[in-house]
Amino acid sequence: MKSLLRIMLATGLVTLAPAAAAAKSAVASPALQKEFDGFIEKFRAALRANDSAAVAGMTRLPFMNDSAIRDAAQFRAKTYASSFTAKNRACIQRGKAIYDRDDYKNDSYFVFCGDLIFVFTKTPAGFLFTDISVND
Repeated sequence: MKSLLRIMLATGLVTLAPAAAAAKSAVASPALQKEFDGFIEKFRAALRANDSAAVAGMTRLPFMNDSAIRDAAQFRAKTYASSFTAKNRACIQRGKAIYDRDDYKNDSYFVFCGDLIFVFTKTPAGFLFTDISVND
């Protein structure tokens, strides 16, 4: 009976192994990580200085494909003040950025700050701040 139980357990583990491997989180290449590290260092410096113009310069515009936020001035007026509160700026500065690659092979990093997720995506122009999502 014990040997049958061992066989069943081993079979179950073999069956689950591919699913467990697929569930592993993505890992950025060293070159991609280095590129992001350089970007986020500059982004965090802009936040420390509360420099909305510098942050806008590191943001993909129109922001979140919203035509009402198509340039840096609109980003600063409509997004920066409300989303980059002192609390959120501090969170982004100290928060760990989590890497992921989506099904379309987009490389992104996410910083979770309370109810918000700040998204930084690799673009042809390099990394840019691309989205604010709700952390549900």
